[in-house]
This record gives sequence, structure tokens and C-alpha cells, in this order.
Amino acid sequence: MKLRSLLFVPADSARKLSKSETVPADALILDLEDSVAPENKAAARKMAGDFLSEHAKDRRKQLWVRINPVIQPAALEDLAGIMHGRPDGIVQPKTRSPDDVLLLGQHLEIFEKDLGFATGSTRILPLSTETPGAIFSLGQYVRCDQRLAGLTWGAEDLGAALGAQTNKDRQGKWTSPFQLARNLCLFAAHAAGVAAIDTIYADFRDPEGLRASCDEARRDGFSGKLAIHPDQVAIINSAFTPSEEDIIQARRIVELFEANPGAAVLSLDGVMLDIPHLKQARNILAMAE
Repeated sequence: MKLRSLLFVPADSARKLSKSETVPADALILDLEDSVAPENKAAARKMAGDFLSEHAKDRRKQLWVRINPVIQPAALEDLAGIMHGRPDGIVQPKTRSPDDVLLLGQHLEIFEKDLGFATGSTRILPLSTETPGAIFSLGQYVRCDQRLAGLTWGAEDLGAALGAQTNKDRQGKWTSPFQLARNLCLFAAHAAGVAAIDTIYADFRDPEGLRASCDEARRDGFSGKLAIHPDQVAIINSAFTPSEEDIIQARRIVELFEANPGAAVLSLDGVMLDIPHLKQARNILAMAE
């Protein structure tokens, strides 16, 4: 499952839904939460469900839905309005702990059985840092089942919950509380064996800043990024796709170890390589595929 770029699309906007069909994002996130006003949520559910159903047979990209928090009645209303369209996954906001993911999974299982879908076929991507208490349970996502597709994090809601004046310093870098949340999300995702998806870059008119943010995220171990504007998608896809040079070097490393079975340390172009280098090379080839 390739998830380099995941674009939020307000589900109450017919224009934006239509435009999203031409955007080369790996996944669209039809949003029923923060980008939809309370008075528009019922209409948004209907539009999201119809959009999913219309693309059930010719789905060229993954279609996810961000529902409202699972502890709110609106969450079940969201699922009732969209599950017939068979979303590829649910983006779960304000996730307090893995228990929220397990609870959502129970709700999804009921809908899947009623609709005749395979149990567990609807994946979950939690926004894992939007509440202060969520930080203390990030290491527990290994308890989740196969529904867990990845972990991503959010700075805006967390900042509001903390009463922070800003989440970035004058150089545009995350301040320490948000850097902590980002890093813990990254470690938690890899500990659980799922994709680590970086948060949004809010200034969609700053392509260079986005590119730098993507490069930093990939450097650190994230495999994709959330997007809030169609113009961000191409930059994100490029950043999280290995270059031809990277692919060639990774193949050379894999071939070297395959030619020397049992070897734990080898030399290539005067550089010592060991098993972690082999694992990284295989990761690069998997991303390229």
C-alpha cells in the first residue's frame, strides 16, 4: 500500500471533490471533521458516500474518510453515511490512545459484516498527537491489529489544546513540544511496523518550504506526508520517491549481499556495509516499487 501523499478534501465541496479526481495523490482524505461546518456535516456525509460509490469500480487512488472523533455521536453517523461506499480507510482524529483505534475497529467490523465486506478490510490511520494525553500512549500502538495502516501526527489541534502561541520558531522549525510529538510518532509507527506519515505543511504558497520539510521528513524515516492543497502533491510525491541514483545504489548493495551469503560485513566502493545498510537498501527498493 503506497501512501506518499494524502490530500485532504472537504467533503461538503462538490467543486473540490471533482477537482481532486485529477490530482495525482496516492490517497484522498474526504474530510467530515475540521474543514466542515457543523451545519454542513449531514450534507457532507451524503456527498462523501456518493463520491465513494461513484468510484467503487474505477478507483485509481485510495479513498479515505476523516470522520469525527470516535467518542462523539457524529462518528457513528459518519460511518453510517459512508461505509456503503467501501472506503479504503478511516483517518481517525483526536485519537487519545490505541484503545480508540480498537473501538473504531469494533464499529467498522459491524458495518463490514452488515455490508458483506471482508472483516478488517477497512484500514485506520490515527492522528496520534492531537491531544496532550495521547503523547503518553504512543508506544502502545503495537497492540493494534492489522487495521492499523500507519500513524500520523498533528500540530494545530495540539497547539490549541496546549494554549501554545505558536508551534514554530522564527526559523520555521518546530518548537520543542511539537518536535517531541513528531519524533514520538515516528518511533511509534516504526515500533508498530506501520507507515510513518508526516503532518501537513500549512503554507501551501511556499513550495520551497514544503520541499525542505519533505526532505527532512524522508531523511528522518517518514514515508509520506499529509497535504492540504492540490499544488503540494507533486512535490510530496517527488520527495518520497527514491531517485534513480538511490535505486541503482540500493540494487548494488542487495546484489552484493546476495552474492556473499552469510556475510554480515562487506565493502563497496571503499565503504564498509553491514546488515542495517542491507535493510535500508531493501526499504528503498520497496519504496520504488
